[in-house]
Amino acid sequence: MPPQASSQLLQWVAGELGQCTSALTAQLIAGDASPRRYYRVHAVDAVNARLLEDEAGAATLVAVESPATEKNPEFLAMRALLERAGIRVPGLIASDLEQGYLLLEDLGDELLLPRLTLATVDDWYTRSLKVSAHIAALPSIDANVPPYDKDFLQLELDICPEWFFQRLLGVEWGRAEQRLFQNFSDTLIASATEQPQVVVHRDFHSRNLMVLPDSELAVIDFQGALVGPITYDPVSLLKDCYITWPRARQLTWLEAHRRRLIDQGVMTDIDAATFTRWFDLMGLQRHIKVLGIFARLALRDDKPAYLSDLPVVLAYVHEALALYAAHHVDVAAFYDWLLAEVLPRARQQAWWHEATVFGQA
Repeated sequence: MPPQASSQLLQWVAGELGQCTSALTAQLIAGDASPRRYYRVHAVDAVNARLLEDEAGAATLVAVESPATEKNPEFLAMRALLERAGIRVPGLIASDLEQGYLLLEDLGDELLLPRLTLATVDDWYTRSLKVSAHIAALPSIDANVPPYDKDFLQLELDICPEWFFQRLLGVEWGRAEQRLFQNFSDTLIASATEQPQVVVHRDFHSRNLMVLPDSELAVIDFQGALVGPITYDPVSLLKDCYITWPRARQLTWLEAHRRRLIDQGVMTDIDAATFTRWFDLMGLQRHIKVLGIFARLALRDDKPAYLSDLPVVLAYVHEALALYAAHHVDVAAFYDWLLAEVLPRARQQAWWHEATVFGQA
């Protein structure tokens, strides 16, 4: 049985809408990788809110139970900043930070991911990257968010050795492995911190972009935004953990995005080779982190569905390591170790499958 909305949440929603709880029903619509829970609330005669309607004509909103650990103040602040900048986000009806309750506009159920086909992806990614450039252009001083600094980047990378290498795969982890991983991490962090630092969503991909009934794109799940490397959001989208595209297409989209950032004055005239190197090494940092997060979700949080996404993430890691091993000694050393110690174990796991590149002949 899916978890039900608490009576306290329904009472709070009813109070905010000026209704009795008997006029409300709540249906679980999402529980993501965090402890947040999202419920579609059907209300009768709700007023003063921008609402969608279901087939029966009843107004709907989304009520969120979000513990204090889930950056609720950051969500509200970033939502307001994005909205002021003209970026489509869920409208805010009400919030109660003490209880961890949010009442939001219902944007529907259509994520970008199912809309992506060989025929449509160019248009959708062009539009998505325009949104990304818009976010990157936000004055960082207005964002009032922390920097994506060396310590934070390292903290994310360090999730992988414990949860993916050791706990999930049973890889031996001693001083030699620690030194190898630290040297590799230092290379990735140096690349990340030499980039222009802009506002980054930090999880900008096809499951966090919604397609509205008028085909407008809306952005969700932005509470983790930071001021960080300019390639972070593009790599999150173009090397999406949930769908893969041929590298040639990735680079075509990336080059158009580089030119857009320059034309809009978001960054100086960084050459294509440098921008691509930043993009690929940033992708390595993100995907190493994701290996750890997906393993932790499965082992600690009892969310095993994320294991099926690991082969795609490993494929991205393998590709980037192969591309840059000849240029960075620490990347080469980590690549050799991954080939010898990690991939053979991964291929023996029940969740292993060969990653499919969409549109690859």
